This record gives sequence, structure tokens and C-alpha cells, in this order.
Amino acid sequence: MNTIHCGPYRLSLQRPLVMGIVNLTPDSFSGDGLLGDLERAIAHARVQRDAGADILDIGAESSRPGAIPTPEDEELRRLLPVLEELKTWNIPLSVDTYKPAVMRASLAAGAAMINDISAMLRPEALAAVAASDCAICLMHMRGEPGTMQQDPQYMNVVGEVRDFLASAVARCRRAGIADERLVLDPGFGFGKSLEHNVALFRAMAAMTVDNLPLLVGVSRKSMLGAITGRPVDERMAASIAAAVLAAAKGAKILRVHDVAATRDALAVWAAMEQGEEQ
Repeated sequence: MNTIHCGPYRLSLQRPLVMGIVNLTPDSFSGDGLLGDLERAIAHARVQRDAGADILDIGAESSRPGAIPTPEDEELRRLLPVLEELKTWNIPLSVDTYKPAVMRASLAAGAAMINDISAMLRPEALAAVAASDCAICLMHMRGEPGTMQQDPQYMNVVGEVRDFLASAVARCRRAGIADERLVLDPGFGFGKSLEHNVALFRAMAAMTVDNLPLLVGVSRKSMLGAITGRPVDERMAASIAAAVLAAAKGAKILRVHDVAATRDALAVWAAMEQGEEQ
């Protein structure tokens, strides 16, 4: 697939797209939460945009391991003022939520993508997005954020994750959602040990379903900390290395904290390996 239909946008996949993270939570694992500070949130989003982000992914509820669910009205209180400002920027806005009511409100406020960690398992979620023209990211997660890292078990992590994503795609197709609107995310760090994450990364090409684009989000995650021994605020180099490796393995969207550095690394990779600039 060469294009993603993302609301009014048609995003080419001729090169990997960079999705910049905008956290509106008080407890982001990466330490960049911007709870309650509208001006700082907008300023951070502007930095991501100006650094070359192709998409901005806005999250108002933490999904880090051990996270406590955020009430729906609080999630909307954090989210909607930021969307109101950013929708004027002519850049696709993704909203990271699994709540149908938040999906509906976000789409009404200008979101062009819904990034759902529960892969549209809720019928109400499918109903919220089916009639729109937004893109949808379907992510694999074993368990719930509060408990997902408590000894996750798989018989065959690669096969089980791929089968889950295939079922999610089939569910969306039955709801009338076109393939051009779908993105798949193996869910690195969501109910997976380091060994599971590494196995999935190595087998990334096997994760796709019918050539649908893959999104990879490993930026600053604990798997990189386990490999390097670095704390979360010292994982930029590891995050960039992982992003370039993911692109080389076929990932089409890279969800990152460090947009400018990632774009530079991808430009070097493309020039050296593909004979073209990003």
C-alpha cells in the first residue's frame, strides 16, 4: 500500500513517516507529560511540527505499565483545547485513545487518526470511527496497562500477535472500513517481555497483514533501557538506532519523541542505502 487515507490527508508511504509524540498526561513514562499547561503543550507540538513531524500523536491518558485509567471527562478536558489550536496547523492529528466517546469528540474537533491501543475491540469504538474518514491504528496489547507487564506469557509471540492483528483487520473490514485507512502496530512493550519485544522486532516483516503499513513505537521504552542500561532521559541514541532499524525492516510510521534527530538519521540511512534523501 502506497498511501494512507487520514481524514482529509493522503499520506504517501514512499518514505517512512515520523509521528511526533505530544503527551498531555501527568505521568508519562518518558518524563515529557504536559498536564494542565496548554501553552507548553502547544509549544511542544510546534517544536515537533517544525522539526519535520508528518503526524502529531496526542495522548491525554497514560498507557505506561502500571497506569491508572483516566476518567473520560478528564481526558477530554486535557485533550480538546489542544486539538482546537492544532487543527489549524494543516498537519494530520492522531489521538491516542481507546474510549469511544473520546474518539467521537476528537474526530469532531479535527482529529484525522485514532490510535487505539485496544485495536477497536469495543463495538462502540468501531461505530465511532466507521462512518468517518479517519485513519485507524490497530495495536496489539496483552492485558491492560495497569497489569500488562506482570509476567506476560506467549506460546509463539510472533504468530499470536500477527493473528490478533489479522482479526482486528477483519473486524474493521466487516464494519466497512477500507484498508487504506488501517495501520498496524505490534505494540512493543504492551504486555511483552524484552525477549518478546526482540522476537517481534526481528520478525517485523511477518507482522503485516495484506501489506498494510506498520507503525513502530519504541522511542525511549524500557526495552531500550534493558539493552543499554540507560535511564529514560538518556535513551535518544538507542531510540534513533531502533527507528532506523525499524525503517530498514519495512516500518512505514515511526512514533518518536525526538523528531529532528530521527529525521536526520533517516535521511542518512536513505542517502546511503537507497540513494535518495528523505
